[in-house]
Amino acid sequence: MGLLSKSKSKSPLSYPRYIYPLAAFIFLSLFLLFQVHSYVSRTKTIAGHNLEPTPWQIFPDKEKSNFETGYTKASKVIQCSYFKCGSGNSFPVQDKLSMPSNHAEKCPDFYRWIHHDLEPWHNTRISLAHLLAAKNTAAAFRIVIIDGRLYVDSYYGCVQSRSLFTVWGFVQLLRRYPGQVPDVDLMFDCMDKPVINRTEHALWPFPLFRYCTSAGHYDIPFPDWSFWGWAEVNISPWDEEFKSIKRGANSKSWKKKIPYAYWKGNPDVVSPIRLELLKCNDTELWGASIMRQNWTEESTHGFSKSKLSNQCKNRYKIYAEGYAWSVSLKYILSCGSVPLIIHPEYEDFFSRGLFPKKNYWPISPTNLCESIKYAVEWGNTNAGQAEAMGKAAQDLMESISMDGIYDYMYHLINEYAKLLDFKPVRPPTALEVCYDSLLCYADDKKRAFLERSTAFPSLNPPCKLPPRDTNFIQSWMEKKSKIIEETEVVPPKPEEPPKVEESFKIP
Repeated sequence: MGLLSKSKSKSPLSYPRYIYPLAAFIFLSLFLLFQVHSYVSRTKTIAGHNLEPTPWQIFPDKEKSNFETGYTKASKVIQCSYFKCGSGNSFPVQDKLSMPSNHAEKCPDFYRWIHHDLEPWHNTRISLAHLLAAKNTAAAFRIVIIDGRLYVDSYYGCVQSRSLFTVWGFVQLLRRYPGQVPDVDLMFDCMDKPVINRTEHALWPFPLFRYCTSAGHYDIPFPDWSFWGWAEVNISPWDEEFKSIKRGANSKSWKKKIPYAYWKGNPDVVSPIRLELLKCNDTELWGASIMRQNWTEESTHGFSKSKLSNQCKNRYKIYAEGYAWSVSLKYILSCGSVPLIIHPEYEDFFSRGLFPKKNYWPISPTNLCESIKYAVEWGNTNAGQAEAMGKAAQDLMESISMDGIYDYMYHLINEYAKLLDFKPVRPPTALEVCYDSLLCYADDKKRAFLERSTAFPSLNPPCKLPPRDTNFIQSWMEKKSKIIEETEVVPPKPEEPPKVEESFKIP
């Protein structure tokens, strides 16, 4: 009789002891990973993570975030959002300015429009309810500065890198005037058209910052993102770009410049005036050369044909608004050519410094080609006056250096902060942003632009803001409107005397 071997089942307790802590570690890791992924999926950043485009944006943004999926996105969001801003990024507000303001230079007169833009809240002041109403109307993000630290609450994604570069501007302001920027809470929209209509919101206007405004809106104009560079179309930070444009403009004397008007841009932006301008493309008939800009094609060729410093060869440069205002205005004014500005509906913060027949020539939108032709003929006949007008436009833009940009930002925020009737508090969903965190969000190309536009503490105080003077603003606008009205009327050509047949001529 043979021996029967019995197989014994292995008890769970007989597994190696290290299995259990390892399983617990794996389970905990998976749980934490799930929690991190869930947390990251709810984190909204100015780089566009988890943000839908603004509902009022009619142009699709073809550029996607570089950090779209998986571990790369999660690590980037966590690293940039939570581990980059330390105590060294704080610039607490000082009780007294460290630099004597009585030695500051006087700000340019167009800074007076700061008072004009904030006039609607001069008596009523700005409540938290005002602010939240602006958020619900058309805000893309919220800027809060407390004790020199900057917090951003993101609501919607902006086209390209507008929000990144705009917020970078705020960070540079804190670096430019450390300890001098007051606590503030404001709503910002990064799209083009103003929305706070003066008729609709006359009784209770909402304070909303953006890049432009109009006579019919309460929106508060603020320097646009491209002053710190426009990476997507290869336009350098403002100080660099202006110097480059001026060098290109000075490569030829006024007499050697082409005696025609020039415009190059994108007409396909829901702009009736730009489409109408295409009809004026005839140097012999209208004295104008009108060129279509294809940004998609330019991007594939390294922007070789769109360098702004090469577009100052004409005596006259045309400015035509796009979907709303256009960033191209500052580059056109920088050329030293006579700016031919087609009656604009919108205005940015510095265009208030323009005055007709002093630093630009107004062009009628209803008599477009004829008006351009008349301006060109006048300029070619009155070369000295035309050259001086172009130089005055260039001088205006030279005075608006980045130093001037920060001064304007400082005074606008300072005057706005005085109107708040509540104490700014960090919103629970806002993220702190700083110099290092913004560079962390940027890809290599954008990072290069940002670093080139880095600001450093000023050795001088901000310029002195002129006092509030509603009469000055009203008088300025009335004089400007009168000259525009007179100039935009193209004088009819003198009638030729009737021809007399040979047989009826007096011998």
